Amino acid sequence: MAKPNYSFEKRQREIAKKKKQDEKQAKKQAAKEAANPSQTQSSPSETPNG
Repeated sequence: MAKPNYSFEKRQREIAKKKKQDEKQAKKQAAKEAANPSQTQSSPSETPNG
């Protein structure tokens, strides 16, 4: 009979948890950006002054 690999199972749970947290954070960021459309990530000071 095979022995359970608890380390693998734990790692898989950690990966799933991190993925869920990242999705939640991305959703939260998207909602925040939708609430503040006047502020964008690109600032006008980044344009080259040729």
